Amino acid sequence: MMSVLSGLLAVGLVVGLSAGSALAVEPTDNTGAGQNATQALDSLEVKGRAPKTGYKRTQFGKAWADVDHNGCDTRNDILNRDLTDVKHKVRTHDCVVESGQLHDPYTGKDIAFKKGWKTSTAVQIDHVVALSDAWQKGAQKLSQTKRTELANDPYNLLAVQGKANQKKSDGDAATWLPSNKSFRCEYVARQIGVKHKYSLWITQAEKEAISKVLSSCPTQTVPDYTGVKDSTVEKTTESEQTEQTQTEQQTEQSAEQPAEQPAEQAQQNQQTTQAPAPEPAPAPAPAPQPAPQQDVYYQNCTAARAAGAAPIYQGQPGYRSQLDRDHDGVACE
Repeated sequence: MMSVLSGLLAVGLVVGLSAGSALAVEPTDNTGAGQNATQALDSLEVKGRAPKTGYKRTQFGKAWADVDHNGCDTRNDILNRDLTDVKHKVRTHDCVVESGQLHDPYTGKDIAFKKGWKTSTAVQIDHVVALSDAWQKGAQKLSQTKRTELANDPYNLLAVQGKANQKKSDGDAATWLPSNKSFRCEYVARQIGVKHKYSLWITQAEKEAISKVLSSCPTQTVPDYTGVKDSTVEKTTESEQTEQTQTEQQTEQSAEQPAEQPAEQAQQNQQTTQAPAPEPAPAPAPAPQPAPQQDVYYQNCTAARAAGAAPIYQGQPGYRSQLDRDHDGVACE
């Protein structure tokens, strides 16, 4: 009798372990994780972009809320996850990141992060599927609770270079892709996972752009992890980084030069090739200065959030040091 019971118990344990193992590998977050990305893309609904009417950042809850109740806000959760060599602000229970190193997936560059008035914006937290894009593609129909979850979901968040995040703005794959081409497959696959999870649709242009990226990586699957896999992010060589940095500097210098400078330079070049005039030409009248940009003022962070402007980075309209309580360059976090 004992041998029979022992046999039944053994069979039961084997069946139980098999069932448990099957449940363990089955995706439970509704991202479609592990599926072929192209097939998962075909499962998304294709529709036109809805109006942006009514969109405000507050529609997605408080910025960087502590939704997992671990005592640390979402921004610092992601910095802790994505940065290496992390050092924390004292007496914050290893929450507030004081400094660290980021290997930026969007550009392939290594960035030193230091929390501070002028330095925090070097690293920003990007929504892989931008909240404005989500709003125009189905998030309007989600509950406030679900939208808050979307805005703070680590699966939809990456620490990235601040400049790249600003260039992306609220663009989808049809309007913006990371300059680091080795990361594009993983990037669009994660967008598929986010839109699958929150029942968001895509536009035809967006689907075509994603399909074009995935054509170079037909075995790409929807990520089953948060963050970035080290094996898929290749560091750019020193020469590539130098070339990209020089290009950015030249672009910034061109943007900062006044409009009349090319004409002045041409005049100087012409003077070097022609005989000097008997009398110097009178100095040209100064060009009229453009009207100063109208100031944007928010009385407090509540007003900034109501206008959909929060968080406000240093240098953006509406930023004031009085709104930046921790003086890290990001107001109304």
